[in-house]
Amino acid sequence: MLDKSTQDALTRSTEQAAPRHVAVIMDGNNRWAKKRLLGGIAGHKAGARAVRTVVETCARAGVEVLTLYAFSSENWRRPKDEVSALMDLFLMALNREVKKLANNNVRLRVIGDVTGFSASIQRAIVKAEQQTAHNSGMTLAIAANYGGHWDITQAVITLARRVKMGELEPEAITEALLGEHVMLGDLPPPDLCIRTAGEQRISNFLLWQMAYTEFYFTDEYWPDFNSASLLKAFSSFSGRTRRYGRTDEQLEQEK
Repeated sequence: MLDKSTQDALTRSTEQAAPRHVAVIMDGNNRWAKKRLLGGIAGHKAGARAVRTVVETCARAGVEVLTLYAFSSENWRRPKDEVSALMDLFLMALNREVKKLANNNVRLRVIGDVTGFSASIQRAIVKAEQQTAHNSGMTLAIAANYGGHWDITQAVITLARRVKMGELEPEAITEALLGEHVMLGDLPPPDLCIRTAGEQRISNFLLWQMAYTEFYFTDEYWPDFNSASLLKAFSSFSGRTRRYGRTDEQLEQEK
């Protein structure tokens, strides 16, 4: 539940248009825990609490899509005990949080190569997506076992199969068509990408989708990122001019 000061700030912020699609690279769980002399899993648990806060704040602000980078295809390289703990947290979140999402009209989608997960996690993903499929509010996309290179590759493979079957001419493949086959191709691309913990790189996240995304970097570790932090990012975004290759004069003429 948001405190009164945050609710007031959220009310003021909605006077300006919120980003339609917000993407977040949630970084710093381990460093947050290490700073407090805690085990890494404590950082991930604290990070899960930050997720709840950000989901609620985005939904109230009128964000249409929130995409969270939960587990990259490269994260399998982490220590086995940490990966195992992350899988347990993921399964627990799928089972516990889906009812809250359903009750708050939030639609859940999991993007990534889900075949890499255990059968129990795959079943939980299907169940959670089905339970929220008809919700008409914000879409919460969880990128799990996801990589931007994999995403583009799977889109190319899909189109290549159509060419092989004679359903599609190679010359008919356009940027727009390829864009329809990457993850979240049916939704607006990210307007704003937030990365925490002081890192300033994309880390193989939504490479195709973020061609014109605005970026916001903060030194805060993810477990410390709260509603006020999010609204600060929104404020920074609202002050930017998005030209998409055009000049300021052209933008003025279009107003």
